[in-house]
Amino acid sequence: MPKRKATRKIRVGVVGARRGLVFARGAQWAGLELAALCDTWEERLREAGAQLGVATYTDYDEFLAHDLDAVILANYCHQHAPLAIKALAAGKHVMSETLACKTLAEGVALARAVEQSGKIYMFAENYAYMRHAQEMRRLYQAGEIGEVQYAEGEYNHPMSADDINRLAPGVNHWRNHIPPTYYPTHAMAPVMYVTDTRPVSVNALSIARSPRDRERLHVRRGDIGAVMLCRLDNGAVARLMGLLMRGHSVWYRFHGTRGLMENLRAGNPEMVRIAHEEWDRRAGDVAEKTYLPEFPVHGELARAAGHGGGDFFTTYHFAQAIRDHVQPYLDVYRALDMSLIAVQAWRSCLADGAPFEIPDLRDESVRASYEHDDWSPFPEDRRPGQPWPSIKGEIKPSKRALTHARRVWAEMGYRGK
Repeated sequence: MPKRKATRKIRVGVVGARRGLVFARGAQWAGLELAALCDTWEERLREAGAQLGVATYTDYDEFLAHDLDAVILANYCHQHAPLAIKALAAGKHVMSETLACKTLAEGVALARAVEQSGKIYMFAENYAYMRHAQEMRRLYQAGEIGEVQYAEGEYNHPMSADDINRLAPGVNHWRNHIPPTYYPTHAMAPVMYVTDTRPVSVNALSIARSPRDRERLHVRRGDIGAVMLCRLDNGAVARLMGLLMRGHSVWYRFHGTRGLMENLRAGNPEMVRIAHEEWDRRAGDVAEKTYLPEFPVHGELARAAGHGGGDFFTTYHFAQAIRDHVQPYLDVYRALDMSLIAVQAWRSCLADGAPFEIPDLRDESVRASYEHDDWSPFPEDRRPGQPWPSIKGEIKPSKRALTHARRVWAEMGYRGK
């Protein structure tokens, strides 16, 4: 038999020599070929490039001129959209970590850029691809609980002051300025992925840090958590919760018209629980069952990856979308649906829970209303009329906290401000 012609590997460059190294090292799992790295932290970049044996760049334009088919953006959370737009204009496919954009204006520009480029855009929201989320999607599509009426998504990740400092080196690091609503996608993505719904509005309330909180030796300005209520496009309600309150929680729950499903809060969170009322049971249904599902494909590779297998599946689906020339499930529009919750929920928090629309940026006529909306809490955008990242207004770190944070940053090799 004649040999099949070998498929050319997709040459990919990764931006971000910290979080990005997960994608760089895992590229081979999805048949990608790592070709280059880009970061502004030169010392860390050189070390990573030497370990992986690839070209390195501190200049993004020079990086894009390298022989690349695709770019994976794992740079700072609030800086993804401009780099994505530039990569698309350079003819590269893009996979972007969360958030997709920091303002509505950036969201409009990103949607237009993807459409104009004809390239693949994949949102690397890994929590949608954990094994329990993939199993609950399979169950929901099979009608196991009927139509969703209420859902809950929690991503709450408390950290010590020193962990915060190590993750956020520098007074103006994005993590030190985000409101608590600005990391909603880990909570929302599984809700959208399981049910095929999108948010249309949000009400939110913020939780300010207590003066009795002893973990204050960091320079974060934002509140410690928020609760967001999203109206979904089928009329259901989804409650989202996070971000840094005591008690780690990655949990999803779905109440439907004929049953309930969730992953476990206690024990193994990858296990799935299904429950049916007596009057809703069909032939073969049981009142309740709890079990550990398997990944739908490539379980061994997924189990070896980070974030419960999600880090494997984002890269896997990105490569598959490029080869098939079809936009992935987590395309630019779903990326914007969940990313815009961040902005609109913070507006709601500052308006004491008033509802705000989540605009559907699939529609060019809707985009026109938001193309100049650059409302942002980040320090580079600071000017009159822009929001602070706390409902208490401007919060200045103490001298003791700043001194301690700088000592931690120096120990990790960070020499910036």
